[in-house]
Amino acid sequence: MFPRILSLDEIQDDSLFLWGARQTGKSTLLKALFPKARYYDLLNANLFRSLSRNPSMMREQLMLLPRGSVVIIDEVQKVPDLLDEVHWLIQNRGLHFILCGSSARKLRRSGANLLGGRALSNTLYPLVSAEIDDFDIERALNYGTIPPHYLAKNPMRRLQAYIDDYIQQEIVAESVLRNLSAFTRFLEVSALSDTEIVNYTNIAAECGVSAKTVKENFSILEETLFGFMLPAYTRTIKRRLVQSPKFYYFDVGIPNYLLSRTPLIPDTADYGHAFEHLMVQELRAYLGYHHSRKQLSYWRTSSGIEVDCIIGNAEVAIEFKSSSAVRASQLKGLRAFSDEHPGVKCYVVSRETFPRLVNGIEIWPIRDFLAKLWLGDIITP
Repeated sequence: MFPRILSLDEIQDDSLFLWGARQTGKSTLLKALFPKARYYDLLNANLFRSLSRNPSMMREQLMLLPRGSVVIIDEVQKVPDLLDEVHWLIQNRGLHFILCGSSARKLRRSGANLLGGRALSNTLYPLVSAEIDDFDIERALNYGTIPPHYLAKNPMRRLQAYIDDYIQQEIVAESVLRNLSAFTRFLEVSALSDTEIVNYTNIAAECGVSAKTVKENFSILEETLFGFMLPAYTRTIKRRLVQSPKFYYFDVGIPNYLLSRTPLIPDTADYGHAFEHLMVQELRAYLGYHHSRKQLSYWRTSSGIEVDCIIGNAEVAIEFKSSSAVRASQLKGLRAFSDEHPGVKCYVVSRETFPRLVNGIEIWPIRDFLAKLWLGDIITP
């Protein structure tokens, strides 16, 4: 098992939701951290049927547990009515729950009891560099860092099975939509937009559906934790800014598979996209694991000047350049942003061999930058 950064120590005082895409290691982590906890796995067909018919049975089974006992319900979204029982047991018996799932969509849309702030929310992301000894950057760039895929001898076949399972379990089983073939086409077309500014009209034309349907499909990806939007930084001072978000699948291996772009070749556009994606993935996990309120965004002017990532209120600006030699012309975006925000710390993450400083902009090799990130030297959460 990989040593995960997420500790869930808050369970000593609170109940928790633990969200994360399929196979990110939620169940493995919970069993390792809480081996003595009462564990309900709703993927167990018999247990699922039993509690679906009679949710109050769980209350009866837990009434004799001592106060402060930890109870884990895995795949809680499969039986939303259990949350009423959980609510009662937290208030009246002092039990601490960890409610684990790969999607909050069904809970929200069914009007399920989300415990009114009585449970803190946590997310488990794919593996990050700080969790992997001898982190293999090229393997991560090509196949992503979902734990079974990072370790697999046949990662592309694992990715195919993973996407098929996602469609069956999150889309078909939950009756999210009827036109499955159109959604499958959307997954492929949206992969072309991975790391790019979203253009709903263009994607709709490619898929043969309406822009409204495309927006709904992106919402499905976000609600099922299969993708996320990176908002635009919109605090304008001098320049007119782009307002539309960028889109990323939750793990870089997903668009690589959908676009058949492995093996990645350095100094190509595909390699550059994957390089940016992996870095955004790491930054997002870093902020998430530290429960930071600082937003991750990107900056782009209407004239096309861009910075890949802005952290917080112009505290840090980062460009991702997958080349082994960063040219002065590639620093234009950072220079423009720092002109408007003089206090910003500017970084370039690259494949260069040694770090260097160019007119106040720090250029770091990717491995060194990741080490600094997880030591807290890039941004204070």
